[in-house]
Amino acid sequence: MRIAFDVPIKMGDGLVLRADVFLPQTEGRFPALLSYGPYGKGLAFQQGYKTAWDLMCRDNPDAVAGSSNRYANWEVVDPEKWVPDGYAVIRVDSRGAGRSPGFLCHNNARETQDIHDCIEWAALQPWCTGKVGMNGISYYASNQWRAAATQPPHLAAICVWEGWADAYRDGNRHGGIICVFRKNWQEMQVKTVQHGVGDRGARSAITGDTVCGPETLTDAELAANREDMWHELLSREMDDPYYQERTADLDKVTVPVLTAANWGGQGLHTRGNFEGFMRAASTQKWLEVHGGSHWAPFYTDYGVNLQKKFFGHFLKGENTGWDRQPEVLLQVRHVPENGRERFVERHEHEWPLARTRWTQLYLDPSNMLLSITPPAQDAAVTYDASGDGVTFSTPPLTEDTEITGPSALRLSLSSSTTDADLFVVLRVFDPDSTEVVFQGALDPHTPIAQGWLRASHRKTDPARSLPYRPWHTHDEKQPLKPGAVVPVDVEIWPTCIVVPQGYRIALTIRGKDYVWDGAATTLSNMKNPMRGCGPFEHDDPTDRPPEIFSGKVTLHTGPSRPAILLLPVIPPGN
Repeated sequence: MRIAFDVPIKMGDGLVLRADVFLPQTEGRFPALLSYGPYGKGLAFQQGYKTAWDLMCRDNPDAVAGSSNRYANWEVVDPEKWVPDGYAVIRVDSRGAGRSPGFLCHNNARETQDIHDCIEWAALQPWCTGKVGMNGISYYASNQWRAAATQPPHLAAICVWEGWADAYRDGNRHGGIICVFRKNWQEMQVKTVQHGVGDRGARSAITGDTVCGPETLTDAELAANREDMWHELLSREMDDPYYQERTADLDKVTVPVLTAANWGGQGLHTRGNFEGFMRAASTQKWLEVHGGSHWAPFYTDYGVNLQKKFFGHFLKGENTGWDRQPEVLLQVRHVPENGRERFVERHEHEWPLARTRWTQLYLDPSNMLLSITPPAQDAAVTYDASGDGVTFSTPPLTEDTEITGPSALRLSLSSSTTDADLFVVLRVFDPDSTEVVFQGALDPHTPIAQGWLRASHRKTDPARSLPYRPWHTHDEKQPLKPGAVVPVDVEIWPTCIVVPQGYRIALTIRGKDYVWDGAATTLSNMKNPMRGCGPFEHDDPTDRPPEIFSGKVTLHTGPSRPAILLLPVIPPGN
């Protein structure tokens, strides 16, 4: 490869960002793959994310095969796997991060405009054909939605791999409840590579330069050069212009899209990909859904081949067969066998699946069952919001049952206080009543699906709500009157699992995060041990004062107060 480090790209306001550009050895014009993000383009994957790298090498050896891995970088393409196929690869350090100076403020309008400007800069370079695509995971995926909505003339296609779309609903405030992930993320993964860390930070193993330089700033100077993201999130309970500025206008996304979700991405890496597929204005859009870790599938032969098939078609005009690609590609998840999860590839044509048998299961407190028949009498069950909640379960299934799609829960509840946070967990238990957990995007022991709602945020928008996906406005707080019963609808994020005969499907409703009954797991780039929810926990005492959210919650059921779980059951056969 020909490599140019720290190439200057001047933004509309005069600031100069820095990019690394990887080109084929031969002279010519090539389509470009661009990524823009805050993790430091000079920080090696192996150095910055050692645990994740080691796990990928162990569990997905094809992800690191066929490359020297010298240029491996967190959540972006390996140029050694793309440049030989005639692509230019461009990595831009985002404003205020890595080698790019400026004020560090994530996902705002200025950053979105920066990406737009970088796309147009790349298209005009003498080595570029004028066609630019975007590819990458998570941060490098989510900003593609926003950049595409600005409609850069030379953006030809985007591959959004596990990237959120809605800044409020997809990650920062689940159901109105603040998630502490962003607080820890900024401390662990962003401040450590902020521009100005300089000599106190890492050095590139390739160039020897400081990853976050060239200047070294004081702690006070660094703090003055970045937004206090946690303060902004914590001080904004309702969906307001701050979140909306950082949320993609999917109605304006018209470029070809490949959106790839992770069944185990509960908390950040699932919902946005499905919403993007359903709501993007593009007439050329495809959905892929896989399991496994958050990072590895992107780099495996499966992931790279899929991406090259897509980009080869739209960036290079090659006959890759993408014109015959079904709109939906699912890796259908099965329970683990001999300790390993099994996935069966299946092609579909829409989402949710048209043949879904939407199945209502009624919560029956008399026997704590999920029943296909509604209870004949009104009843109630009360739980301590600071405890383990209540669990309703189906009887052992009489046949293998596939659950694929979004779910929803209708409840009637009352609280002993002026509010209540609902943590809703879909679970699977084997015939011995042992819970079956799955590899999540980050946490290796996750339930099959989760949903969240703060009862005072129960207001929905009828025009945007769907029977299987209520849409909460989060624009008006409606406190509870202690003891008064109110109806609520809870969105449960999409999932997929084939539950074997003899197993049970269960629903747990509690007042705090799910906790797996086993040993916690750690990753080097995560602050806290993971116990079933990964880093996506909701335990901030400012947002959840105990005097309000540790009360008694009562669920009311019966003919006059239905409590119904809506599940997407897929009939056997195609």
